[in-house]
Amino acid sequence: MHLDHVQAAQAVEKLGRLLEDEVVNAEVVVIAPFTSLDAIRHVLERDGYPIAYGAQDLSPHDSGAFTGDIAGPFLTALGCSAVLIGHSERRALHGETDEQVNAKVLAAFRNGLTPIVCVGEPLAVRQAGEHLSFAVAQLEAALIGLSPEQLASVIVAYEPVWAIGTGAVAGPEDAQEMCGALRAAIGRLAGEAAAARLLYGGSVKSSNAGLILEQPDVDGLLVGGASLDQEEFAQIIRMA
Repeated sequence: MHLDHVQAAQAVEKLGRLLEDEVVNAEVVVIAPFTSLDAIRHVLERDGYPIAYGAQDLSPHDSGAFTGDIAGPFLTALGCSAVLIGHSERRALHGETDEQVNAKVLAAFRNGLTPIVCVGEPLAVRQAGEHLSFAVAQLEAALIGLSPEQLASVIVAYEPVWAIGTGAVAGPEDAQEMCGALRAAIGRLAGEAAAARLLYGGSVKSSNAGLILEQPDVDGLLVGGASLDQEEFAQIIRMA
C-alpha cells in the first residue's frame, strides 16, 4: 500500500510518457490496488499506452455474501487482464493456504483473467536445502484442476522469501535454478513447458535486471518497490 488512486493514475501516465517514443518488446502489466484500477483504466483508455493492468488479489467466489471480497467478474468488468495470486505477503500476513491459492487460480480462469501465481521459500527451507521441492509443491498445489491449455497460459513468479529482510541476496543463479525447476514441474503436469512464463521477483532493480533476464528460464520480472520510481521502472522495462 503506497499510492492512492490519484497517485497511481499519475504514475501510470508518467510511465507511459517515458515509454511512448520507444519500441518496447516487453509485455508490461501494472498490478494495482483495487481502489486504483478504474483510475488507471481511464488513463490508459485516454492515452492509449501499451500497458495492461491487473489486481493484487481476487475472491475465490464469483458472487455471494462475502463482505470485503472482490470477485473476478468485477475485475473483468474493469478491464483487468491479470491478477496476482498467492503473493508471499498474502500467505504470511493473511494465512493464505495452497488450497485458497488454487481456488483463486480457478476463479481467475473462470473470469478470463491470467493468474500470476507467486511461490517461494522461507529462509529455514532454503538453509535446509529443500527450496526446490518446497516451491514446486506450492506450484503443483496451486495448479490442481487446470487443463493443459490453462497450464500453458499461467504465469509463475518466484519470490525468494528467504532474502526479504534477511540481508541475504538472491543472485541470477538462484533465479535460474528455481525457474528451471518450476518450468520442469509445469512440463510434468502439462506435457509442454516451453509456453509457460516464469518471472523472478526479488529486489529487482535496473542494476541487476539485465543479469537476471539473461538466465534461460527467466522470462520476465515481478518488479516491486522499484516500480514506484517510474524512471527506474522504465529503465528495467527497456532491458526486457
